[in-house]
Amino acid sequence: MLFSTYQLGHLQLPHRVVLPPMTRSRAAKGDVPTDLMAEYYAQRATAGLIVSEGTQINPEGQGYAWTPGIYSAAQIAGWKKVTDAVHAKGGRIFAQLWHVGRVSHVALQPGGVQPVSSSALQAQGVKVFVDPEGKGPEAGVGGMVQHSMPRALREDEIPAIVAQYAQAARNALEAGFDGVELHAANGYLINQFIDSQANHRTDGYGGTLSKRLRFLKEVTQAVIAVLGKERVGVRLAPLTTLNGAVDDTPQATYLAAAKLLDDLGVAYIHIAEVDWEDAPQMPLAFKEALRMVYGGTLIYAGKYTKEKAEAALQAGWADLIGFGRPYIANPDLPYRLQHDLPLNQPDPSTFFGGAAKGLTDYPFAQA
Repeated sequence: MLFSTYQLGHLQLPHRVVLPPMTRSRAAKGDVPTDLMAEYYAQRATAGLIVSEGTQINPEGQGYAWTPGIYSAAQIAGWKKVTDAVHAKGGRIFAQLWHVGRVSHVALQPGGVQPVSSSALQAQGVKVFVDPEGKGPEAGVGGMVQHSMPRALREDEIPAIVAQYAQAARNALEAGFDGVELHAANGYLINQFIDSQANHRTDGYGGTLSKRLRFLKEVTQAVIAVLGKERVGVRLAPLTTLNGAVDDTPQATYLAAAKLLDDLGVAYIHIAEVDWEDAPQMPLAFKEALRMVYGGTLIYAGKYTKEKAEAALQAGWADLIGFGRPYIANPDLPYRLQHDLPLNQPDPSTFFGGAAKGLTDYPFAQA
């Protein structure tokens, strides 16, 4: 079943293996995508669907050194090289739109100002990657530092950020992407509004569950207005506490979020499941409940093997499966999985920053 075709919105996928978003931190000066990044994604164009690494919608949305943006003309041109290279090999690619919110540092913020969040709350022990000496990604040298204390967004500032998401969607269309995925997971800005322990607001964007989901709703509506609902997906991480985002009643909260996204008609929800040590196993009953409240495509990612993926698809609570780290080291992963070939093992020291080593030099099974 993993290698059966699948209709996702306007796209006919050749199979159900997805390359999920993975930060690789190799953008050039100005956070511009490079020819090397185009080669990396083109090598993996046999994926059923590629979702790009997180791509900040504005300068304030950056939380790690050397991640790409999608707000400048140079960045759009850089991404156009990527999408052209993927499409030339028959691939399909969505851009993941990203604003990290509080998970940033003053060294990464324009003018050295505080990062913004739903509330002025710092998640202790949550670190970000900075390049204090400005050596660039090729050097691969930087440091992990505690994220800076954020300030709470004023209610009258929020519409401008919603508008920036919409503009990022226009830019993604100009850059040739087939659609976009909104990053509403892993403790970043949208997630900071959703989760109760990260959102202490008492205005129209906090307090009740419906108010905590308002930012997600408005961003999704704005992006749908640009692209159409068939070109929009949303990533959620219902039960993780990554980057300090914790909810008091996560199952109730994320079933409500899924119902909201079902009402809006997004093409898919992408569930980040158990890819981090603090993530609990997601109960089967919760997965089945998600299927009941959301009628669109459900993508799951998190330490899946071929066997586990097949079981999830057969059970019916998943439609597509993302394979993260295996895709780093195996550009031809669908071929290897389909033919039960051994997998290359990734080198964690090359995950973030650097040049071609650990990015585009992994061997294919077939020449």
